[in-house]
Amino acid sequence: MTNELNAQQWVNQHADYLYSFAISRLNDEEQAKDLVQDTFLAALQKVDSFEGKASERTWLTAILKNKIIDVYRKKSSGLKIVSESHAMAEQEVFFEEDGHWSDKNKPTVFGIESDGKLSKQEFNSILKKCLEKLPPLWYAVFTMKVLEEETSENVCKELMLSSSNLWVIVHRAKVNLRACLQKNWL
Repeated sequence: MTNELNAQQWVNQHADYLYSFAISRLNDEEQAKDLVQDTFLAALQKVDSFEGKASERTWLTAILKNKIIDVYRKKSSGLKIVSESHAMAEQEVFFEEDGHWSDKNKPTVFGIESDGKLSKQEFNSILKKCLEKLPPLWYAVFTMKVLEEETSENVCKELMLSSSNLWVIVHRAKVNLRACLQKNWL
């Protein structure tokens, strides 16, 4: 009975948090709403298995996180895996033969060191747009590994990647984000 009463209050207590969690990882409002609804449905189906070892919010967030990983997996399936030689050739645009940045693409100071709240909001908005430009596989890998701080082993397992492929994708995503931010922020 207690679980049923709590289940009735889940939407009021946790929907906004879960939606924020989902939207920050997916950048798709409709998909975030759908996943939050799916989370509540899955939780209702498994309410009897909830042992109370964690808070309801933690339990619901874990369910949502697994649903988000499923989305990443679907987006990344069927996409070509990055060959290291192809990645190396593509990076020649950014680096000299000795591995140093080329003069044209050398990183510059972003100018977000100030404590201005408006400046940080503008930067975050541009960062979000740059993230959206990444290919789906890169976006999934970067979000899981860098933003969500998942272990490399877990990211590789969930997205069915080799560890070397993971690091090539993370590197390429970082370089592309850096270029996008330099172009749009400065």
